[in-house]
Amino acid sequence: MARYTGAVCKLCRREGEKLYLKGERCYTGKCSIGRRAYAPGQHGQARKKLSEYGIQLREKQKLRRIYGVLERQFEGYFLIAERKKGITGENLLQVLESRLDNIIYRIGLGVSRKEARQLVRHGHFTVNGRKVNIPSYLVKPGDVVAVKESSLSSDKIKQNLEFAAGHNIPEWIEYDPNNHVAKIKALPRREQLDIPVQEHLIVELYSR
Repeated sequence: MARYTGAVCKLCRREGEKLYLKGERCYTGKCSIGRRAYAPGQHGQARKKLSEYGIQLREKQKLRRIYGVLERQFEGYFLIAERKKGITGENLLQVLESRLDNIIYRIGLGVSRKEARQLVRHGHFTVNGRKVNIPSYLVKPGDVVAVKESSLSSDKIKQNLEFAAGHNIPEWIEYDPNNHVAKIKALPRREQLDIPVQEHLIVELYSR
């Protein structure tokens, strides 16, 4: 399955709520979900009663779209979560939050996860002193993520550093705005995450 390249606002409308996929636009009156709060397409305004399977599938699709991962990637993350000790649904969220592009988004150096993914691909960041340009790289507690020295002169990085200055940093990440360095203190607990999904429904879906 290829990566989705269509209008991301349609994804929010399909799920019936804001997924904040387009950065700053999502916080303005231009947001499509505010103007057309129904699914896209010819029959988007028709009322549909979802089956139990349909509800579970929508939760899975919603979570997949929030983090911008492909179907096969998502299945791989679920297998990792299933093998770990603890609650599988919470483990799944922790794995997704551990992605490098998500860390960049969480500290405010990307206005959306999509932009953060692009910045990582362009090689603007290091993990423990080594350049990493793989958005799906999974960080661990104790890892240090930093803006590469040579990237500090980039106009886009400068702009995002200004944006990050007023950003609300999650408590499980320690961020030094002066040196542009983030340390992963621990994996996030469920109550520390603002992801609007019922992860137990996704576990039920994969348990069928």
